[in-house]
Amino acid sequence: MSFRKVVRQSKFRHVFGQPVKNDQCYEDIRVSRVTWDSTFCAVNPKFLAVIVEASGGGAFLVLPLSKTGRIDKAYPTVCGHTGPVLDIDWCPHNDEVIASGSEDCTVMVWQIPENGLTSPLTEPVVVLEGHTKRVGIITWHPTARNVLLSAGCDNVVLIWNVGTAEELYRLDSLHPDLIYNVSWNHNGSLFCSACKDKSVRIIDPRRGTLVAEREKAHEGARPMRAIFLADGKVFTTGFSRMSERQLALWDPGVRRFCLA
Repeated sequence: MSFRKVVRQSKFRHVFGQPVKNDQCYEDIRVSRVTWDSTFCAVNPKFLAVIVEASGGGAFLVLPLSKTGRIDKAYPTVCGHTGPVLDIDWCPHNDEVIASGSEDCTVMVWQIPENGLTSPLTEPVVVLEGHTKRVGIITWHPTARNVLLSAGCDNVVLIWNVGTAEELYRLDSLHPDLIYNVSWNHNGSLFCSACKDKSVRIIDPRRGTLVAEREKAHEGARPMRAIFLADGKVFTTGFSRMSERQLALWDPGVRRFCLA
């Protein structure tokens, strides 16, 4: 008896994308070339923010979604940091509020004018100081207003009350190495993190305790990332020892971890 290998045909085999016209794209944006693993951009229903090259400090553009096409090099920026900006994140409760983290070890919160910038914005609403090394991760709490998480190269996670500029929680003993990324779950009761020690952790920030941990989630030396899904599972991306891309899904409830 002979066996013939059957290859399943994808229904997307003959589907091709159509490039967007130039007048619907953003052109001539000098995206930052700083050495950091970041998206360098953030978007909400009103604005697109992009971290850009700047002399004498850090800056990012804030563009209305309707302002496509070629961007003038003299377009005003948000430029209050004294070091390069590493991460930005829009507030989920106010489309005109954005936070930024920088190599100058500070976190700044900015109020963007309703119709966008007409002149450089240099004065933040709030400056948050608590890290001793550069701040590379910024993420707002998904449900609580004025609550912001920051993580720095000092391996410390800080959770802030932006309204009073006070630290709510300091988590300085849960990560022995550089934190690659942080992601809240759907209601903000927990967050997961990916660390340079190759572990993925789920943390309760209010108690300051480790809820679950997966060691060597990906065995490769290159950076990995972890995000919470809506159903409570954790999705990670990383690399094998042979530098092959890996995707994985982890169910913390049953401690099951499946590579895909």
